[in-house]
Amino acid sequence: MSDRNELESELANSTIVEVEPTAGGHNLARQDDVLPDKLYILPIAGRPFFPAQIQPVLVNKARWKETLRRVSKTPHAALGLVYVGDHDPDEVLADELPEIGCVVKVHNIVADENNLQFVAQGVRRFRIQHWFNAEPPLIAKVHYPEVASASDDNIKAYAMSIVKAIKDLLPLNPLYTEELKNYLSRFSPNEPSPLTDFAAAITTAKGEELQDILETLPLLERMEKVLVLLRHEMEVAELQTSITKRINEQVNENQREFFLREQLKIIQKELGITKDDRTADADQFRQRLDKLSVPEHAQQRIDEELNKLSMLDSGSPEYGVTRNYLDWVTSVPWGVTSEDHLDLSHATVVLDKHHDGLADVKERIREFLAVGVFKGEIAGSILLLVGPPGVGKTSIGRSIADALGREFYRFSLGGMRDEAEIKGHRRTYIGAMPGKFVQALKQVGVSNPVIMLDEIDKVGASYQGDPASALLEVLDPEQNTEFRDHYIDLPIDLSKVLFICTANQLDTIPGPLLDRMETIRLAGYITEEKLSIARNHLWPKALASAGVKSRQLRINKGALRAVIEGYAREAGVRNLEKQLKRIVRKAVVKLLDDPELRISVSKDNLEEYLGPPSFRAERKISGVGVVTGLAWTNMGGATLPIEATRVHTNNRGFKITGKLGEVMRESADIALSYVISNLAHYQCDLDFFDKSYIHLHVPEGATPKDGPSAGITMATALVSLARNRKVPRPLAMTGELTLTGQVLAVGGIREKVIAARRSAIKELILPAACRSAFEELPDYLRQGLTVHFVEHFDEVFESVFGK
Repeated sequence: MSDRNELESELANSTIVEVEPTAGGHNLARQDDVLPDKLYILPIAGRPFFPAQIQPVLVNKARWKETLRRVSKTPHAALGLVYVGDHDPDEVLADELPEIGCVVKVHNIVADENNLQFVAQGVRRFRIQHWFNAEPPLIAKVHYPEVASASDDNIKAYAMSIVKAIKDLLPLNPLYTEELKNYLSRFSPNEPSPLTDFAAAITTAKGEELQDILETLPLLERMEKVLVLLRHEMEVAELQTSITKRINEQVNENQREFFLREQLKIIQKELGITKDDRTADADQFRQRLDKLSVPEHAQQRIDEELNKLSMLDSGSPEYGVTRNYLDWVTSVPWGVTSEDHLDLSHATVVLDKHHDGLADVKERIREFLAVGVFKGEIAGSILLLVGPPGVGKTSIGRSIADALGREFYRFSLGGMRDEAEIKGHRRTYIGAMPGKFVQALKQVGVSNPVIMLDEIDKVGASYQGDPASALLEVLDPEQNTEFRDHYIDLPIDLSKVLFICTANQLDTIPGPLLDRMETIRLAGYITEEKLSIARNHLWPKALASAGVKSRQLRINKGALRAVIEGYAREAGVRNLEKQLKRIVRKAVVKLLDDPELRISVSKDNLEEYLGPPSFRAERKISGVGVVTGLAWTNMGGATLPIEATRVHTNNRGFKITGKLGEVMRESADIALSYVISNLAHYQCDLDFFDKSYIHLHVPEGATPKDGPSAGITMATALVSLARNRKVPRPLAMTGELTLTGQVLAVGGIREKVIAARRSAIKELILPAACRSAFEELPDYLRQGLTVHFVEHFDEVFESVFGK
């Protein structure tokens, strides 16, 4: 510590730079001033500093604050700047710094939050001899190389060449003039060394090239290198001048053309050949209004805007705002409607043509259309189609539009977080636009289209507003007769629009919004329905998209069934379509090799095109404590085997696994409590659970599961375990269980029945309260099923194990 204090004292008492005050009152150092032999060192990036320079330097405040504070306390205010190249100046080590740098005098230190800035006045080169302190603040002993004189004739000749090169550069770049004035205020043109350094500093050469010049001490060699840089700088400046000249010529030509066009417009206007922009725009808007039945309140507002437009200058910003508003408000189809095709038999043909299966959904839609046919119009209706992905929700909406002969417009609400997407921006904002509904009316050109709102269950909310709340006004028949868009700011009648919304689930749709819609559920397809869809729609579509003719590539019914059961078991048909397109692509590769080839895809060669099946035939899990349940998911229905086993008899315990949600865990606890309290009633060992550690597991542990519908399934598994008797035949069940053994209703009956049929399970146990939901299913889903409707767990026990 004492050595450092001595060093700092020595630095503070070093030889002071002897300078005379300039006219401005600042002390500027010169090259022949006496400088200290011990310097604080500061690394810099970008470009090295030269003795002939004066310019600001910006450094990291946290790293170099102490260094600059100490420098400012020294009487000479001298600091050594060293170029670090590609290294970070805040992290570079002392050993990595070059030996040659430039000593500068520090002026005008200014600090902000993160950086320090000071004006550095280059004085002369220095060479680092050794380090006193290799950590910030960096301190080194330095030596100042001698400066060559101008007596040598060669040096004078090179100096004259450098001066000439600088003079040639001055007309090409005005920035050089300012640099030259600063240089001449401090140095004589006859001083070759500063002149050479100044010439190098004004070039745009790379930092490494400039550092090489800084380290070149022999003056003649240094001047040769600088002349090369100046020649390159001259070539770059001449090229820049040439580019600028060409651009200016092009701009002048464009200006000339603009003035000529303006003169032509004035001449044509005087002769009555054409109109000015304001008149042309106003006439265009009036022509649009002549074809519309604009309400009186809207007409009054439009007339006011037209009068304003006629008084504004066409070049003013307000003119553009007013013109855009009139363009939008006259594009709204006020009073323009298309004629509905109210023919129920035609609607039936259209729905059957575009969709196979979905008989119950089609019937609901026909009932909806029948009311419109009977009434003579379809207005003020909002339908919500709910179902897993790929079951045809969007295409059904388009089919409804085709059946009615209406225009169709679709947009997705998925991820929408800005209320302005629904109700538009206010006109005061730059770039303001109407909302999606006004845009839809403008595009379709009628006020009674079919508008599909896709993914309404995925609407978001943010600081920009809640789009779901904004939809409340749109989807309420009592309010949407006077829907007010923020941009148009006029009541717009949306009551004639048929809104069709789609969703994968109802849980995320706000209650008030869901209350305004009529819900139609679309469950998944069974194998037979998928087979029909694949043959009639998906396979022809896949062939057409690849340009393959049906005679070149065929697929039989067995192969289609194998694709459905082995590669595409999801509720919808989107993945099935992908698999069929994979087959077509593989076949196209073969057809390119042999165009005359006729390819037939069968069950036997299917793996050549699709590889091994993703799904194998499900091996039925059976045994003591194993019962099959039925579950509803966003992808449709699924079978859910539940396993219960006794781990050991050392102590009592109950463990649940399978990534179950809180509600499902509570169902397991209820099932255990009910079974324990009724062991005698179900002929079980009364001490079984007192001395057993029970483990209940729901397979596919990576998949989250929740809900109360597995209550009777879990209780049946526990009874089977306690009686040491397995379920005697394949069956599946669903229902919520209470502590008193009551079996309550659950949802998703259609999806669960489809899942059971898909797994070839023909016997089901359902809550009695779900009988109506089951009976509403189409005949082809109920056919061949044995269903036990139960109100109490006693009936479940009797259906499974007998009396």
